[in-house]
Amino acid sequence: MSGYNAVSAKNTENAPSGNGLFSHSVAFSHYNNLSAQLPIDPKTGKLVAGGIKEQAEQCFNNIKAIVDSIDHVMSDIVRITVFVKDIKDVDAVDEVYKTFFPTYVPARTSVAVAALPMDAMVQVEALLSHGEGSIPNAPQAGDLVKLTNNTANAPTCSLSTQTVAFSHYNYLSAQLPIDPTTGRFVIGGVQEQARQCLKNIKAILGSIDVPFDDIVKMTIFVKDLSDIEAVNEVYSTFFPDSAIARTVAYVPARTVVEAAALPMGALVQMEAVVSHGDGTPPQAIEDRHGIVIWANNTENAPKNSLSTQTVAFSHYNHLSGQLPLDAKTGKLVAGGVKEQTEQCLKNVKAIVESINHVMEDIVKVNIFVKNIEDMDAVDEVYKTFFPGGVPARRTVGVSALPEDALIQIDVVVSNAEGTPPQA
Repeated sequence: MSGYNAVSAKNTENAPSGNGLFSHSVAFSHYNNLSAQLPIDPKTGKLVAGGIKEQAEQCFNNIKAIVDSIDHVMSDIVRITVFVKDIKDVDAVDEVYKTFFPTYVPARTSVAVAALPMDAMVQVEALLSHGEGSIPNAPQAGDLVKLTNNTANAPTCSLSTQTVAFSHYNYLSAQLPIDPTTGRFVIGGVQEQARQCLKNIKAILGSIDVPFDDIVKMTIFVKDLSDIEAVNEVYSTFFPDSAIARTVAYVPARTVVEAAALPMGALVQMEAVVSHGDGTPPQAIEDRHGIVIWANNTENAPKNSLSTQTVAFSHYNHLSGQLPLDAKTGKLVAGGVKEQTEQCLKNVKAIVESINHVMEDIVKVNIFVKNIEDMDAVDEVYKTFFPGGVPARRTVGVSALPEDALIQIDVVVSNAEGTPPQA
């Protein structure tokens, strides 16, 4: 990795400590990846008193403290992800949310999960734009203009922007199976809902003149994991989308988890990260593919026909969620959560090394566990792979994972000076 665009990890005393397991923010190039924030008072290290509103306010106060500590402002946030224990609490969270984003609203995902660390009711995560990059002493906030866009051809929401572009990426709000012409769910079951989610994503991308195959990473939340085969049938009709993509059998990186509940009682919700040509528009049409998407698979990690192990674009690599599967057998490793955690991270390491990177290049780690009480055991293994505790991190307890796994891990990796091959 280049020393010019080195990973820049920072912490502040004004937000809860990561206890050596993670950094508050990790900047690389034009983005800051923030660790998911719990409603912890940084002075006491304990959950704040009160209910969902007080907890939501503390989460956003912690995010603001981190943002302020790196000389940014809340309007530099590109995407917000809200995890709640009870989907009915989203309305109360929204009341607080509005006070932190009175005018500009980022792209957003809201989902209910089975459990959160410390038995919190809510956890909030932010992705932040980063000016001219992680260059020391360079001005950061506001040097590159974000582009926000909404189209009537996809569902609109006053609390989120359909897509927010900054530098070489577009981040889309998670799409529900809502027909934009009626504002209601499409009629039918999970396949019809999955198709509508993907149609909404395609409509948003079409509105900013970006091809569907520019999607780098997909995250799929399903209410019932047994529905994933039906979702996959529909998914396969959207990817690959173009003749060029079909020639190389390109599919994005992907993570699939079961949610405890989704907004409006949906059966499925999908989130997309999209490459963005030579930077924030306006762009010439011929510049959209000025930086090549680089997809890679290795025999040393499990393969899946519906996802690519890692997809690089510009300064980032996005990895598919890694399950505790032995690459040679394709089956879950024997043992409990420690053995499964080790296998997930071995798979991550194999992929990272296959693209000539190292684990120190990881800027963000997302951990999904079947049982939140397993996190102490997970952390024992985690420390052996990240002894410095540098990457930003998110931990949530989910209802179920593919292959009935106890844990799944996905990561975002810095990509030196751009998509390989590199100078």
